[in-house]
Amino acid sequence: MIPIILSGGSGSRLWPLSRRSSPKQFLALHTPNTLFQETVLRLKNLKLSKPIVVCNEGHRFTVANNIQDIGCKAQQIILEPIGRNTAPAIAVAALSALEKDADSILLVLPADHQIENEEALAQAYKTARELAEKDYLVTFGVKPTEAHTGYGYIKLGQELNPGANEITSFIEKPIKEKAEEFFNDGGYLWNSGMFCFKAARYISELEQYQPELLKYAKEAVNSSKEDFDFTRLDQAVFEKCENISIDYAVMEHTQKGCVVSIDAQWSDIGSWDAVWAVSNKDVHNNVQKGDVIEEDTKDSFLYSPDKLLVTLGVENLVIINLPDVVLVADKSKVQNIKTIVERLKSEKRSEVIHHTSVDRPWGCYDLLYKDSSTEVKHITIKPKGKIALQQHKHRSEHWVVVKGSAKVVKDDETLFLEENDSIEIPMNVNHSLENTGDENLEIFEIRTGSYIGEDDVVRVGG
Repeated sequence: MIPIILSGGSGSRLWPLSRRSSPKQFLALHTPNTLFQETVLRLKNLKLSKPIVVCNEGHRFTVANNIQDIGCKAQQIILEPIGRNTAPAIAVAALSALEKDADSILLVLPADHQIENEEALAQAYKTARELAEKDYLVTFGVKPTEAHTGYGYIKLGQELNPGANEITSFIEKPIKEKAEEFFNDGGYLWNSGMFCFKAARYISELEQYQPELLKYAKEAVNSSKEDFDFTRLDQAVFEKCENISIDYAVMEHTQKGCVVSIDAQWSDIGSWDAVWAVSNKDVHNNVQKGDVIEEDTKDSFLYSPDKLLVTLGVENLVIINLPDVVLVADKSKVQNIKTIVERLKSEKRSEVIHHTSVDRPWGCYDLLYKDSSTEVKHITIKPKGKIALQQHKHRSEHWVVVKGSAKVVKDDETLFLEENDSIEIPMNVNHSLENTGDENLEIFEIRTGSYIGEDDVVRVGG
């Protein structure tokens, strides 16, 4: 069984931690690992093969770093040049899997779910595989624990075998009254967005119900290019694929669809109240993450990783304290945070797009200060990581080593810097920076010049 991890979606309901450049699957919300890493480790624990990952091109370094940091490997990382929902994403993954194994069975998993009971999960996967081998297209339905309005529902049909049923219908996120009706009825499951089927069977279903989508997916795969550890899909072709989910494209039409029930303490962690619900709480029912002091505070989620957050005499709040944003919200209202995100988008606010911390293939950087002509960053370079040889036309850079050992190339010079050493890199000078040690290299970089944008880079030697 080949796992397919879909790392798409913006997770805007978890703003301001989740942003377009770093959506919720790359957040560590419940454990020290990100949700993406938890998904990869779950597969390893269940002794499944290395996954094929389908992700947004802009998240490629984050995905690669996430996998590397937990000592795992991907079979393939496929880059979507533009988001086109789950049906095209699974199509390109299925086509890639068929190139490796004509009889491959796929286990399709979103990268942003929290699952506690791995034993129940393993049994559900086993049941799903048996059905997939009989040419069924299997989706997983979660036994509801409440009348939730944030999930879609699946109405159960005739039982196929214990824990598996035919599908009567898919239902979009319901209003409260309908959700209560479904919950009390007992014949409905939450739609988890996880699937299991033969790759060839999915492709044949697309041939029948979505032939144009399949045509462009095939063309995008056939014209893809290998770029180091990544497979880049052809944008001009892939963007012709319809932006459609697998439910609408295939599952609502197929004659071979079924659902396997799963009771594994599942959550898609789609809002801050859901994060609060699955997190460990103190005696006052508060979740504290970071540097927090609370007094006379109840039922709240308090997050402040880099500076002191103090609360007094409040309850039922979500407080997210970040370098560039502070969110204070009533916990019962956080489902509506998308309205704030849409407002930020309309005002073209950068806070909806990226954090002050940015991943790179060699490590990451944190933006500490910026104005029109000056920028200060804290740069972390992983062991053996290297910033490639380059120069800048409009800015100079001053580096101060605060931890580790650095190898610096500056035109024809090669210099080795230790802690407290510094160096000036003028404009139009070829330079590179490399971590020669076994621990992270940390430097402060001060940029000054008439233009300090990230695109003021001339690569030297390709």
